Amino acid sequence: MELGGEAPALGRPPLEQEAVQALQQSVGSLLASYGWYLLFACVAVCLLAQKLAEKMRAPRRSRPHAAGGPLEPDVVVRRQEALAAARFRMQEQLNEQAEKFKEKQRQLEEEKRRQKVAMWESMQEGKSYKGNLKRNQQEIESAASASSTVPKPKPNKKPLRGGYNPLSGEGGGTCAWRPGRRGGPSSSG
Repeated sequence: MELGGEAPALGRPPLEQEAVQALQQSVGSLLASYGWYLLFACVAVCLLAQKLAEKMRAPRRSRPHAAGGPLEPDVVVRRQEALAAARFRMQEQLNEQAEKFKEKQRQLEEEKRRQKVAMWESMQEGKSYKGNLKRNQQEIESAASASSTVPKPKPNKKPLRGGYNPLSGEGGGTCAWRPGRRGGPSSSG
């Protein structure tokens, strides 16, 4: 029996036999042209399907409750109670901090009020209030800085250029720009 030759019809009509031969010929030419590509594509799809199936099965094994499995009511209640307790503690800390801040603000306002009263009294007596004002401000600043973080002491640094201002034309280097005489070039002649 030859593959390319005509086989005797085994009870098939000639039209159906021609359709089968055309189908075989088109599939054969398709496989001849793109066979390796089709084979690699099928292998890649199979490997991809296996990887996805593994990833879908892995979370179910490791965490049965997360996938919608039955949860124990005790565990849920304990989690909710722990969460509520943590929120309550955080709220208490926030309230304490707010109270401390309000107390500091009240103290500062009271100190400012006292300072204004002292300034008013010194003005009524005819004394200078500016000296008292500076002293009181320093006291307030020292009290405010003592209540907050301790500032770092600043080292005494000398300025890089002592009193040099390039726009003034004084001090500094030997190059100083000076404007020309008034009147321009016509005044000389």
